[in-house]
Amino acid sequence: MPLTSPRRSALVDQVIAQLRNQITSGEWPVGARIPTEPELVELLGVARNTVREAVRALAHNGLLDIRQGSGTYVIATSELAGVMHRRFAGAEPRHIAELRSTLESSAARLAAERRTERDLVQLDALLARREEAWASGDAEVFVAADVSLHMAVVTASHNDVLIELYADLGDLVADWLRTDVGTELHPSAHLDHARLIEAIRRGDGDAAASEAAGYPFACLGRNGKPDEPVETGEPGEPGEPAADAPLTGAGG
Repeated sequence: MPLTSPRRSALVDQVIAQLRNQITSGEWPVGARIPTEPELVELLGVARNTVREAVRALAHNGLLDIRQGSGTYVIATSELAGVMHRRFAGAEPRHIAELRSTLESSAARLAAERRTERDLVQLDALLARREEAWASGDAEVFVAADVSLHMAVVTASHNDVLIELYADLGDLVADWLRTDVGTELHPSAHLDHARLIEAIRRGDGDAAASEAAGYPFACLGRNGKPDEPVETGEPGEPGEPAADAPLTGAGG
């Protein structure tokens, strides 16, 4: 026996769908505070209890975080992203770096083989935006630009499963980068990504994979344990630190 009437359930489902669409479309990005309950009631033309149920459902699914006295905030862009965020938010930074290195190096190799002219235009634009963000000194703007560039590299792989998986990890990656970057951008910590984009442009899969594989480990000087060596490949390979010389950098 259902606990609510079909009509009531259908209305709540409709409101959930509308709120979810605001999140997945980017109208309400991760970190944004959504309209208050009274504002949603007015916007949607439904009862307060309906809005409350819908918001609670999305919070339960991991898309929203209800903070008493502050408001309700977007914390993930999909249910899977929400699950991943909850499951891996406290993971060892080295393990996140290893996962990123595996996914991003594979994506970069595929991107070098499959990229289109449109992909290259997008990569060039996002690389320039990343550099502008770094020059601005705004750490949050830089994190967003850095994540966007890496997402574009993965998108250029034209592997739909890999793209969706990485997108669902995006919020977790952004949180990790925020911890790495901190509130200030230090010139000595800048990681140039131009070699990665050029390798993709040349169609050099080995070079692209090597560059992408090294970036996540370069951040471990802050996020991981700086006293431990970081081993990502043979010393001297592009984008990969020597085993006895861990790098510290901002932006993956």
